[in-house]
Amino acid sequence: MSDVTRAKNGRPVSHRRRHLVELAALLTAVAVADAVANLVGYDPGAPALLAIPAVALIATAGFHTWWSRRHGHAPPAGDTGARPGACGRVAGAAGQDTGATQADGGATAGETVLWRMRTTVRDEPGSLASLCTALAGLRVDILSLQTHPLAEGTVDEFLLRAPAPVEGAEITRAVSLSGGSGTWIERADTHDLVDAPTRVLGLATRTALDAAELPLALRQLLGRCTIRSLPATSVRGHRPDEGAPVEGALEETVMRLRAPEGGVITVERPYLPFTPTEFARARALVELDARLGPRVPRGQDVLTLPQGNDITVRRADAGDLEAAKAMHERCSQRTLSMRYHGPVGDADKYLKHLLSPHFGRTLAVQTASGRVVGLGHLLWDGDETEIALLVEDDWQRRGIGGELIGRLVAMAVEAGCASVYAVTQSSNTGMVAAMRGLDLPLDYQIEEGTLVITARLDTAPPDAGLPDAGLPYAGATGPEHSVRD
Repeated sequence: MSDVTRAKNGRPVSHRRRHLVELAALLTAVAVADAVANLVGYDPGAPALLAIPAVALIATAGFHTWWSRRHGHAPPAGDTGARPGACGRVAGAAGQDTGATQADGGATAGETVLWRMRTTVRDEPGSLASLCTALAGLRVDILSLQTHPLAEGTVDEFLLRAPAPVEGAEITRAVSLSGGSGTWIERADTHDLVDAPTRVLGLATRTALDAAELPLALRQLLGRCTIRSLPATSVRGHRPDEGAPVEGALEETVMRLRAPEGGVITVERPYLPFTPTEFARARALVELDARLGPRVPRGQDVLTLPQGNDITVRRADAGDLEAAKAMHERCSQRTLSMRYHGPVGDADKYLKHLLSPHFGRTLAVQTASGRVVGLGHLLWDGDETEIALLVEDDWQRRGIGGELIGRLVAMAVEAGCASVYAVTQSSNTGMVAAMRGLDLPLDYQIEEGTLVITARLDTAPPDAGLPDAGLPYAGATGPEHSVRD
């Protein structure tokens, strides 16, 4: 065995002094034993004399064993066992996504939770290192880090894994004491474990395959936000009061982007200002959508109604405008008024907006002869989602409305919507029955004959009566298939 080892700081430590002390103790013990043996040979009370020190030695050994087990493996005072990684700020190296982690010196005992945190630090060497040290003091692991450079300072966005007892307020306080400002934190889930470049590429792919994915992609890219699309010209011929420049505009918590068809896409996030990096990513998605032009995934489901008629359900877009107008002409005034809640003469003006994939998704029901007899719309309304239906009079009461609503709600669930609502007249019993057939929690609001039915999707039971969306919504391009009822 070598007489030289290394301490924690890496410097050599010699054990020769300890070996000499042990040798001296051994020689002393031999001398004491010899003296006790001589004493035992001449003293009649020697057994008692030997029993007393034996008991004392046993008691001492027991106490030493108990003390070693209690304190022998405790770390020295001030040693947390966690070491922050080499994550000091390097001037001019902002704007890059990194996968920083922290060595923990061992698995954290107990349950852990995920947090997303954003804070602003000074853009100078050592600022990020101080923040990492503060997190390490709470036994918090840094799973990923993104940096967003600003004119003054840098916004750092973290994905953290913390022990369950550590509250968000405690993390925020530690970050503040280490130099972070404007700190925002919220609970995360396993979906956030995907690194930023992979997530952005996935959103770009979905947008490239389906134009209706653009609002959803922006929302997933930027977190909780409200997205509104304004057409270049309203249905009454009015232009919006404020447009957007070609390069877009960023104003703290609001960004305005030029929509592909000439309108304006407004994104608002009141709780957290947008960074120039986020603005650049959002603008890149919008530019990709504009370059690819109108597109919807192609695919269709063939269904057989209880009456024996075959119908086809497929995605619709602006190319179905004339067929939709022809359906309007075959619909009664009552059917159109129950759908559009306004002057029936303006019904055709809404179709161009409704069929645009940038405002939502539309399903068309087509007969074997190619005639469109029903339209179902899933419309993005800011941070809410609306469902609307129109079925030609001669094809009502055949289950088409229920089929469309089930598919639209399934699409909303796949898109991550928390709820959907339908606006109709209180006398529209067919719409009410179709919504009740979803087997979802429903809220009803009636005002002056107008009924708003809201279905909550985030609390839906696993066995809710929702059909498979069936049609590809994110650009799948498989062969056409048939489904028979």
